[in-house]
Amino acid sequence: MTSHQETYLVPTGDGRQVEALVCGPAEGYPLVFHHWTPGAAVPFGIIERPATQRGLRVISYSRPGCGLSTPRLESGSNAVIADAAADTEAVLNHLGLGAFVTIGWSGGGPSPLACAALLPERCRAVACLASPGPHDAAGLDPFAGMTAANVTEYTAAGQGREALTATLEQFIAPMLGLTDDQLLEALRGMFGPALSGELGEYAVACMRHSVHQGVIGWRDDTLAQVQPWGFDLDQIRVPVSIWHGADDRNVGTEHAEWLSQHIPGAQLHILEGEGHVSLILRIAEVLDDLLEQGRLADQLQTR
Repeated sequence: MTSHQETYLVPTGDGRQVEALVCGPAEGYPLVFHHWTPGAAVPFGIIERPATQRGLRVISYSRPGCGLSTPRLESGSNAVIADAAADTEAVLNHLGLGAFVTIGWSGGGPSPLACAALLPERCRAVACLASPGPHDAAGLDPFAGMTAANVTEYTAAGQGREALTATLEQFIAPMLGLTDDQLLEALRGMFGPALSGELGEYAVACMRHSVHQGVIGWRDDTLAQVQPWGFDLDQIRVPVSIWHGADDRNVGTEHAEWLSQHIPGAQLHILEGEGHVSLILRIAEVLDDLLEQGRLADQLQTR
């Protein structure tokens, strides 16, 4: 298959534009990847190479206010996870695509679930990696297994838009003047030594592009996670796999266990020896399972 990379600015029904990045074979089956928080659509070879080998084309987009995507037209306090389904649909429609599979990592983990619940006729299978559960979930401590930095961020989000904006601006201000090497060291202090090599380069590029417009996109992402998500998990009928590192110190395994118990038919995979960041290095396993769950493995092998 001939591989290529292309960026689009996709118009949405409410007058915004969504920055979308397409990497891989033009004839590849669509795989929508939802980035972490803070993040944006930047090339990610760690996913794109094994995806291409499996006949997949990776489509990612910057959520509102991240990268080059227009912020929401109203204040971010109305952001909900369900918005991801509408923006995913807009991107796919713009590209002339129909059915798809989808993966979300960390802060992007809940977005594929919105696609499963709200786009069931198009979404064939879902994988959630290191995803938090709903902030208002009964029986789940929203801060379970989280670092102090995450607790600070989500606590500020619970206090409202202004409090969260101030917290994030205070956090990001000293990082903006750092070199790439210095920024990587700062991020490694948050996420650990697994953030190195190509994965470290991705994290730096992702952070820089995500705050292209300031912290507005990061803020709205976090606000969406502490609001009701805008759909019911128990309405999901699409195959879902939940993946989590047993050593995750950013989002505890309690979140994965809760999600697997509240999504009909969900498969839970707790990987020993993996943390919040290193989990993505097991992406080949995730992709193989995703294609199996979506009953696409044999179809793509014949291409």
